[in-house]
Amino acid sequence: MLLSAEKIGKSYAGKVLLHDVSLYIKKGDKIGVIGVNGTGKSTLLRILAGKEEADGGSVNKSAKTQLEYLAQSPEFKDGLNVLEQVFFGADTALRETKEYEAKTILTKLGITDFDQPVSELSGGQKKRVAIAGALMHPSELLILDEPTNHLDNEMTEWLESYLIRYTGAIVMVTHDRYFLDRVVNRIIELENGSIYEYPGSYSKYLTLKAEREEMERGSERKRNSLLRKELEWMRRGPRARGTKSKERIERFEALQEQSGRSVTGGLEIDTLSSRLGKKTVELNGVTKRFGDRLIINGFDHIILRDERIGIVGKNGCGKSTLLNLISGSLVPDSGTIEVGSTVRMGYFAQECEELDFSQRPIDYIKEIAATVETEEGTLTASQMMEKFLFSSEQQYTTIGELSGGERRRLYLLGILMQAPNILLLDEPTNDLDIQTLTVLEDYLQQFPGAVVAVSHDRYFLDKVATTIFEFRSDGNIRKCLGDYSDYLAGRTEETNLTKEKKAEPEKKEKTQPKTKLTFGEQRELDTIDEEIEQLETSLAQMNELIHEQASDYVQLQESIARKEAIEKALDEKMERWIYLNDLVEQIADAKNNQ
Repeated sequence: MLLSAEKIGKSYAGKVLLHDVSLYIKKGDKIGVIGVNGTGKSTLLRILAGKEEADGGSVNKSAKTQLEYLAQSPEFKDGLNVLEQVFFGADTALRETKEYEAKTILTKLGITDFDQPVSELSGGQKKRVAIAGALMHPSELLILDEPTNHLDNEMTEWLESYLIRYTGAIVMVTHDRYFLDRVVNRIIELENGSIYEYPGSYSKYLTLKAEREEMERGSERKRNSLLRKELEWMRRGPRARGTKSKERIERFEALQEQSGRSVTGGLEIDTLSSRLGKKTVELNGVTKRFGDRLIINGFDHIILRDERIGIVGKNGCGKSTLLNLISGSLVPDSGTIEVGSTVRMGYFAQECEELDFSQRPIDYIKEIAATVETEEGTLTASQMMEKFLFSSEQQYTTIGELSGGERRRLYLLGILMQAPNILLLDEPTNDLDIQTLTVLEDYLQQFPGAVVAVSHDRYFLDKVATTIFEFRSDGNIRKCLGDYSDYLAGRTEETNLTKEKKAEPEKKEKTQPKTKLTFGEQRELDTIDEEIEQLETSLAQMNELIHEQASDYVQLQESIARKEAIEKALDEKMERWIYLNDLVEQIADAKNNQ
């Protein structure tokens, strides 16, 4: 047991976030924490990491357990450069032995200037430096709050593979569902102050949760049926309720007091959009530079009325720039962007607009629209907020009292209340909980207008996108039909094609069929089976060694290189084995035909 938390309680401003929550973490656990924004996920992680005190209960950590914590919004020491920040708090020996590894990880995360002051970095770059710091310090328990935010797709895939190999325990909050499916072996869901545990990955969690909720609905139906029967009996009048029925009266009162477990209300978004004419948005030869750097090079595209475009590429390549050009907040250096007269854009920016923390959420929404027309009819701002899981109390509190994810959800509602017919979404999955994401995806699938989304969330792109725009380093944008998985398959195929030799193979002169093996070939055939067996044994041993070294990056890299060399030698031996055995058969056939 690395860490145990027992009967943890925590409240903020009268709202109970955690109520008698217990959690036990042992070696090998890889736990994903999920739940609606504002339910206390980050609070739970801070309490486990010892960064925040609980109102009640206890957290006990083994004396030998080294713990590393990555905050959702990390704090940094003033005056440090990137590499100094990564090793902040570590001794000199650790830095000397792990500096190369740290630089490798930083490079994988897109940070290449190791001497740059941290104060000059963007928010996303700072988060990546913090990730490198958490991975560099030796630990048996990693606590990570939203590690995939601000990572592009390649960085996310690298971090995913790193954490799969990590031999210690992990507790993390993330809304990346592919990440949850591939890395974790336990899911913890926070709901109404309690936690529900599910063994297995995200896919297994979906199955088990559906089964649990169905059982709970069945139990609630039985309780209500019994309550109705007791109510009928109670209504028969005083004559039917003699002294011998005291037990039954008490049972009825107890049934009345049972509220039954409240199932969290589902977030629903009705389609809100205005009519879109034939002409949408046309980009003709659009080029954009920042200084000497070419961001977009002569890009042409006509956005179709129901198109679903996903935009991918490395951080800083210009994805947000394209959205800003389409929205009109940026002007191209050359080329034109024509927008139809009926186009009404809704732009969900990566950074929320400046919200007035003293304003009430209901007033923020009413300023955009007091009522909206939906398939259900006219709904008020308050009714729409309820659909977005904002309770009456939250609607009339202040925006400053909402969590970061709740503010993001409020901002999204504000965009949709404008009834746009073209949606521009810049990293819409950041800070939104899985329940909100799931319904947003369903909404986008039935949205009658066009959607253009920048996202690093592979799951989101697979569910929503029908076309992928890939930003390349030369400023060109490649268009790929299909979802993100289709794009990945195409990219892999393209990479494989470039590796093939362009030159035609040399024509071989016809030779007379061989009548026997040479001395060297015969000797090679006699020993090749044993050599293949030895290589297979070495490969199995190397796989075990790599698993044991998962926390030592330097040794791991060396072992992976040795493993790749063994695999290459084994492939060559197998090809040689096939050739020699084919040769033996050809010689035998030639003799039989003589």
